[in-house]
Amino acid sequence: MNRIDRLFGITTLLQTKKHVPADQLAAHFDISVRTVYRDIKALGEQGIPISFEPNRGYFLVQGYFLPPVSFTSEEANALVLLEAIAGVLADTSIRAHCATALHKVKAVLRAPEKDRLEQFTSRIELHVPEYAQGPADYLAPLQSAIASQHIVEMAYCDKSGVASQRRVEPIGLAFYNFAWHLVGWCHLRQDYRDFRLTRIQRLVATASPFTLPQHITLTEYISRLPRPQVV
Repeated sequence: MNRIDRLFGITTLLQTKKHVPADQLAAHFDISVRTVYRDIKALGEQGIPISFEPNRGYFLVQGYFLPPVSFTSEEANALVLLEAIAGVLADTSIRAHCATALHKVKAVLRAPEKDRLEQFTSRIELHVPEYAQGPADYLAPLQSAIASQHIVEMAYCDKSGVASQRRVEPIGLAFYNFAWHLVGWCHLRQDYRDFRLTRIQRLVATASPFTLPQHITLTEYISRLPRPQVV
């Protein structure tokens, strides 16, 4: 990656996050921390308002946004794949938002890029096994509950057909075995539990905050799951 592309990439990355430490920038772009300092200085000299907060990292001053940019054909093709994946693996609460976001991205493409993209779109299909039933329309409200750290209440039916009412502090969503799963602290079981979204019969997102001051991460929970032996 040449320096101009890297400077643009740093600005784009800062725009997507609240703070980015210098060491993370260095690792992301495979450069030294000293080079990060020089790049940040160069961006500042070009009028891009980058500031620094101790123990947190660099950030773009609020209100600064990059103008619409063009995409390479490889980046545009990647977006088409994401759109196809969302159309099959997401539910209706998410598909509309994905479509709107991708339409905004496509709007900044030049005419030749749009033509190539349309041709590529017609050549992409994604199929999942017939037994992989799609989730109910709970992905969007669950995402909001996870982000805001609010408890959800739900009527749940386990794999044995036993129904129960649950209050859950959601920590994340995981997709495996061709199904979406909600992972969270279950007040009924007083432990972390994995809930398959297709078995949620009713969901209510409450305004009640989490009761536990700190939770394990989704990665930590997934690492505890038994994995098949590789032979």
